Amino acid sequence: MPTQTHLGRALHRARERTDELFRLVRPDALYERPIPERHRIVFYLGHMEAFDWNLIARYALDIRSFHPAFDKLFAFGIDPPPGQLPGDQPRDWPAIAEVERYNQRTRDEIDDLLDSVPEQLLHVAIEHRLMHAETFAYILHQLPYERKAGQDVEPSRDRACPEPACMIQVPARPVRLGRDPEEGFGWDNEFRAHCVDVPAFSIGKYKVTNREYLEFVDAGADPPFFWTARGGRWFYRAMFSEIPLPLEWPAYVTHDQATAYARWRGMRLPDEAEWQRAAELAAPSDNLDFRRWDPVAVDVDSSTGPAQMCGNGWEWTSTVFAPFPGFEPFPFYPNYSAPFFDGQHYVLKGGSPRTAACFLRPSFRNWFRPSYPYIYSTFRLVES
Repeated sequence: MPTQTHLGRALHRARERTDELFRLVRPDALYERPIPERHRIVFYLGHMEAFDWNLIARYALDIRSFHPAFDKLFAFGIDPPPGQLPGDQPRDWPAIAEVERYNQRTRDEIDDLLDSVPEQLLHVAIEHRLMHAETFAYILHQLPYERKAGQDVEPSRDRACPEPACMIQVPARPVRLGRDPEEGFGWDNEFRAHCVDVPAFSIGKYKVTNREYLEFVDAGADPPFFWTARGGRWFYRAMFSEIPLPLEWPAYVTHDQATAYARWRGMRLPDEAEWQRAAELAAPSDNLDFRRWDPVAVDVDSSTGPAQMCGNGWEWTSTVFAPFPGFEPFPFYPNYSAPFFDGQHYVLKGGSPRTAACFLRPSFRNWFRPSYPYIYSTFRLVES
């Protein structure tokens, strides 16, 4: 199959993935802002098509815009510093029908242009959309249950949890971070490949569970964002309903919380190189690539090495997000990585239940602020 045809089909599948997310939102909720630090839902309805149009039609092929105002309005998401929340109102956004007309025309025109689009830019359009299939899931997770179309929720079943002290020895060895252009598509912060010496260390076989983190909460720590207390019991706010806290699931926490817990246990978080070294010994989880909405137990996947290094929740590292040697921003997307090399974002590796399979490549890097609570982010412990 010609590469352009293959990528064109992948773009259509990615569109289907994001379309199904919007079908979960009840029409009267499209102007809501479930996460205070992010845009209203209506923005995301138009953002992915505007991104594709600005990248493919405007940048790559220099085609005249048919709706410049929407090209600009829906161009960029936001990541405001703590305490600087957006103040726009629903009336500041266009009607849904107008956005949907813009989306359809954008898709129709881009589909007619696919044979002329550079492969790299098609990869960018596909992966950008699949990123939003995950980040929009974070947003929908915070939408009140009555505002989204419900789905069946897998029941939570208490089970014996693995021993928290189960550590795996990782021998010293250089590890390769990043990738080189000849290895195929990657985002700008993935380049270039380089080796880092990693001394021997021990890493937790499993992600830290809710049961383990509950001990920290009982000792006085704040509970994770996804927990809620009612009637003297803890519940987990799953995507479509609250359920009794599944003690065997990984704890979804912020970087600040993960760091504090590790310190409380007398351990630490792995840095990016250590995490990558441990991942060489592991097999991925089955809970990835949109197979489920919520986590599963940390030990359901058989592995002789560290379990679920990829899938069932991104994993925090202690590494501040920064460029690799030889970093060059993409000329067509200069703001993808560079604005976040600010010392205020930390690298996550692995993937969550809502992470597309294409992001499981070893070089891919995710990043968020250390106090951002809405993402599907887990962690495991390390000892030197």
